[in-house]
Amino acid sequence: MKKYDVLIIGAGIAGLYAAMQLPKSKKVLVVCKDIPWECNTFYAQGGMVTALNEADIAVHVEDTMAAGAYHNSQEAVEILSRTSLTTTPDIIERGMAFDKDEAGALLYTKEAAHSVERILHAGGDATGRYMHYFMMVQNTHQLQRNTLVYDLLIENGRCYGVKAMVNYEPTTIYAEDVIIASGGVGSLYAYNTNSRTVSADIHGICVEKGIALADMEFMQFHPTVFVDTPFARKLLLTEALRGEGAHVIGEQGNRFLFEYDERGELASRDIVARGIFDYMRKSGERAYLDFSMFDTVWFEQRFPNITRTFEALGYHFPQDRVAISPAFHYANGGIKCDTHGSISGMEGLYVIGEAACTGVHGANRLASNSLLEGVVFAKRAVDHLLGKAVEKERNIPTFERDYGNILHKEKDKIYKQKLRKIMWDDIGIIRTTKGLHEAKNFIYDMKNREIGRLLQLRLNTASAIVDAALGRKESLGSHYIESD
Repeated sequence: MKKYDVLIIGAGIAGLYAAMQLPKSKKVLVVCKDIPWECNTFYAQGGMVTALNEADIAVHVEDTMAAGAYHNSQEAVEILSRTSLTTTPDIIERGMAFDKDEAGALLYTKEAAHSVERILHAGGDATGRYMHYFMMVQNTHQLQRNTLVYDLLIENGRCYGVKAMVNYEPTTIYAEDVIIASGGVGSLYAYNTNSRTVSADIHGICVEKGIALADMEFMQFHPTVFVDTPFARKLLLTEALRGEGAHVIGEQGNRFLFEYDERGELASRDIVARGIFDYMRKSGERAYLDFSMFDTVWFEQRFPNITRTFEALGYHFPQDRVAISPAFHYANGGIKCDTHGSISGMEGLYVIGEAACTGVHGANRLASNSLLEGVVFAKRAVDHLLGKAVEKERNIPTFERDYGNILHKEKDKIYKQKLRKIMWDDIGIIRTTKGLHEAKNFIYDMKNREIGRLLQLRLNTASAIVDAALGRKESLGSHYIESD
């Protein structure tokens, strides 16, 4: 029987930083669905927020609360900002190399809805990639790839481990404590910026087990994404581009976003995404990101990743403008937990990172708070876990039920694409009560078909999102409902 002290589901920033906090004396297993770098952290471009000093905490908290339409938990936001004063130096002391100027001082940038420059970045526009590599190297514990978790082993309010497909073999993994760090729900949407592995499976298991999800109506859409590719994951054009001064324009070169908000390109993400979506819908025009104001050498140094990626597609930045659209980016809601990642009424189970809902993001995430969230709440969960009294050895119940042989059914792929379209059309940037009801009926109908376990889990999560959206009658933050 395989038994660990701690099992961490997910090898993004939250899972890896949690592993970094766990001593070598603990038997720890970190698992990921595919290869470790196929995760949202790897694709994060902009940077990581940190409070600049004690005085900046109040300003950072206010920026976060304002972006979140004051639906956030103020306690969680204050913890996020204050803890950054210890976690950021810890990461730097361990060897994480953020970008610096010639004099060796850390470089900070500003993104939408931040009132000061407080965002650290690495490799110009490859912060997530650099941080992920750094944490992979730092990890001293076993990391296992090709591990797809399809059930949590729960009985009488205690989690005993998981059932997973490991290299295509059904396997039971037992653990004293399980930390969910599996990310968000991106693969549910036709247009998204997420890793292909981020498909809301664990959320769906929680729905099945009666573990509460919270704030699921608040799905964030990134305003500036290149969607002219055949893959579900679209190419992100970081918020930092607009932070540095790039313009969003219509076909005639008009900066139309000022019609939606006096801050134009620097309004919060929900407003910018909705403005672009609405403008394209009403005008029939495409929207573009224009970089022509930038010096070529500076642009290539500041955004090397974007320059190279788009060069391969035939673009020459900063001279060329590029067509953009909003796309699903981040789940503000998730598995409901406290600020230690503990789940009410559940022993031995924690949740951190994008999979969690501590209330830190409210109705709309402030740009670049997510990498910091992964770090801060990973540390708090591990501190809580290590501070618990050691429990006496207990008998592990027998878990007979196994879905390993029915993960996929023949028509799942077709249904999955239909679900993605419905999510984008009806539970996307602009919603109507009629559209939400149609989506609800579609999901209900699909659940009653001959489908595999993994599609069932996706549909559980989709149901939770549509129910939350129907439950909130007024527009708030990233939940925008139009009258029918």
